[in-house]
Amino acid sequence: MTKFIILVALVVAACALTAAAGDETPSVLVSRQLAESARLHVGDTVTIAADAAGKGGKTFRVAGIYEPTPDPMKFTARRIEARMHLPDLLDVTGARPNADTPDAVDALNVRLADPDDARAFGAAVMSRAPSISARSTARAEDGSDPFAVLDRFHFAIAIVTVFGSTAFLLALMVMRAEERRETVGIIRLIGISQRSILLEVLVEGLLIATAGAIFGVLFALATQGAINRFFQWRYDTALVFVRVTARIALESVALAVPLGIAAGLVGSWTLLRRDVVALVRR
Repeated sequence: MTKFIILVALVVAACALTAAAGDETPSVLVSRQLAESARLHVGDTVTIAADAAGKGGKTFRVAGIYEPTPDPMKFTARRIEARMHLPDLLDVTGARPNADTPDAVDALNVRLADPDDARAFGAAVMSRAPSISARSTARAEDGSDPFAVLDRFHFAIAIVTVFGSTAFLLALMVMRAEERRETVGIIRLIGISQRSILLEVLVEGLLIATAGAIFGVLFALATQGAINRFFQWRYDTALVFVRVTARIALESVALAVPLGIAAGLVGSWTLLRRDVVALVRR
């Protein structure tokens, strides 16, 4: 019985290999968005044509479904895409492998084993073929990169936000210090020095600023997943919109704690420089 089962399995495998060898249908990869909209699955056959009516189309077999590489420049566009071999593309479009045709390949991506050789590789290509322009796709350092411009714009917004929030925090600390005016006056009448009061304010501000900074970082970590899922659903993309890294968290804490302490000291100093009688006067 066991030998019979093994023999049947070998026959089935041989038939499958024979069918696969005899299947000359070219393969194509389709994007996840295209597969969902057209309800395609791996193994389905599709007809792809350059004409909207389907004239002159060619049959392909769906070999796989891929997730398009997230591109910030295309996150609002529907990625209805397909990937096929270049000869199949030429057959579908009816273009000849001639550089004079409008459908000729005009760009190639080359991945180097050592990214540091990009400049030397580009220079070598342009020296051998002056009509070809070779440049790195990495972020440029000359200021022409649009994402570098966007980073500077975000940095400017961050500076304005920090200064505005610092002014608001300072106003709150001054108001809080005014509410404790009588308490500070009584403490000074008891004989506690201004230095001791400033030290207490320093410690209090340190604790409050640290707790606030940690709460802000934890809140950002807890909500970044929901924000990413919402916008990924909204634009149907795998692009990550928010990412809180360890560097960002440390920079936020390093910026928030000194500003919080400074705001507390400035707010309390407005009381400590006053006369004791003016503080306790009703």
